[in-house]
Amino acid sequence: MGKKIVVIGGVACGMKAACRAKRIDPSLEILVLERDSDISYGACGLPFYLEGQFQDIHDLTTTPVGVIRDVNFFRAVKGVEVRIRTEAIRIDRKDKKVLVRDLETGKEEGIPYDKLVIATGSRPVRPPIPGIDLAGIHCLKTLHDGEAIKKAMAQAPRKKAVIIGAGLIGMECIEPLLKDGFEVHVVEKLPYVLPALLDEEMAAPIMGHLRTKGVHLHCGTSVTRFEGDETGHVARVMTDGPEIEAGLVILAIGFRPNADIARDAGIELGPFGGIKVDAHLRTSDPDIYAGGDCVESRFLVTGRPLYAPMGSTANKHGRIIGENLAGWQSTFPGISGTAVCRVLGMNIARTGLTERDAKKEGLEVTTSMAPGPDKPHYMKDSRPIILKLIAETHTGRILGAQIVGAGEGLSRIDTVASLITMGGTIDDLANVDMGYAPPFSPALDNVITAAHIIQNKRNGLAKAYSPGELKAKLDAKEQFILLDVRTPKEIDEMRLPYENILSIPLGKLRERAGELPRDKEVVPFCKISLRGYEAARILLEKGLDPEKVTFLDGGIVAWPYEKEIKK
Repeated sequence: MGKKIVVIGGVACGMKAACRAKRIDPSLEILVLERDSDISYGACGLPFYLEGQFQDIHDLTTTPVGVIRDVNFFRAVKGVEVRIRTEAIRIDRKDKKVLVRDLETGKEEGIPYDKLVIATGSRPVRPPIPGIDLAGIHCLKTLHDGEAIKKAMAQAPRKKAVIIGAGLIGMECIEPLLKDGFEVHVVEKLPYVLPALLDEEMAAPIMGHLRTKGVHLHCGTSVTRFEGDETGHVARVMTDGPEIEAGLVILAIGFRPNADIARDAGIELGPFGGIKVDAHLRTSDPDIYAGGDCVESRFLVTGRPLYAPMGSTANKHGRIIGENLAGWQSTFPGISGTAVCRVLGMNIARTGLTERDAKKEGLEVTTSMAPGPDKPHYMKDSRPIILKLIAETHTGRILGAQIVGAGEGLSRIDTVASLITMGGTIDDLANVDMGYAPPFSPALDNVITAAHIIQNKRNGLAKAYSPGELKAKLDAKEQFILLDVRTPKEIDEMRLPYENILSIPLGKLRERAGELPRDKEVVPFCKISLRGYEAARILLEKGLDPEKVTFLDGGIVAWPYEKEIKK
């Protein structure tokens, strides 16, 4: 027989590594250890099981043709041995053995290895909040969790659900609960939803959308304790704000790397508590590899470690590790932090750095807001999206992007992620040969338009305020003119409720520019900022001070704050 490979963890990365290695080098003797009874399942599908997209949770463990990926499948088809309900207790690096315990019998034994893979994943954060062990409080990580929550939804003593945490899992749990008739509350410690993924001005439209759907948001709010009823079931969530009645609680505060066995073996960890690996996904021990949610990846934008657990990344890690177990020298360059989700019909996507985090990194940035339809306006199925693009000012290097709206965002965020991976610039993005036909996109895709806006700013053709920057000026009661260049019909349908607004349609602006004061800053705006930009150019042509002409980036569509909308 060939080398002995032991893999700790049998879900995404571990099984991918084992199977890839065996395909390349059939002589390898591979054993996978999994403490749970389920292996090789798609945990990312759990919220959609709760929603009823499919009825059998074990569909998450099958191949596309319906074959269950169980122990027998991996032995017969992949040539890989798997032991379920077997826990790895300790790694003996000196003697190159893994001490394991059979969770059914309690028997312990040492298993030798030539190469070892740690793919122990992550665990949900469960802070020591008083009452957290009451019945009816759940995390969503495993198939067992999914089954438990599904049962709890059917048996909840009160049709009131509280989701703690407004990250990806928390957001994806909203729809199943609403569809099942629950009153849904979301408690988030930070000021807005999806705080790790989005800037506040991009999260604001999501929050407004959720509220229109009946979701109760409690942002900037911390949970202080859980209180139960006489049966020991959760009944109330106590916060530093309101007291919230509950019959079901889902903890979605986040995940931490499950790296204890590596730490105890003296393997080096990174700044986020995940296992530190090199480009080959080797740990500080050259005979031990690690991948998936238990490791930290290199963040392509900054070059520093980042903890961003994703099923897609875990599978990539597994492939690279498998190749290296078979003697190749494959490398994993890193991640750009791409994430996507859908909440009640609204698509949300991001990649790279947010503007907030880019500034924390000390980077000088230029941003653009590009709202618009995802297809030409004359296509009946076109849907709106708001796209925010972030670039480094002096180099034009793309730092990140965010997309929010009912329209298609995934292909666009993937385009930006690809350019980030290649170190691309705004000029590169502006010239990408993207596919075009009216059923799919505008002639100039939304991401190309966003790149053009930054080019205009960089080339001195325009200055703009982001919605957040302009709102700060309004809140500070600065003296300036908001120039609305839309048509009277548009203004009647939607307007901003501020006293410093002057309305002049764009077609009349050249002849009426003299009505504008020369001693005040003028900020033109329109529906999506195209006419606002045109208005700014006209005002400069008419001799207004270039230091006093700045348009509103994104227009009224991307304005996430107060609006008066005619019903």
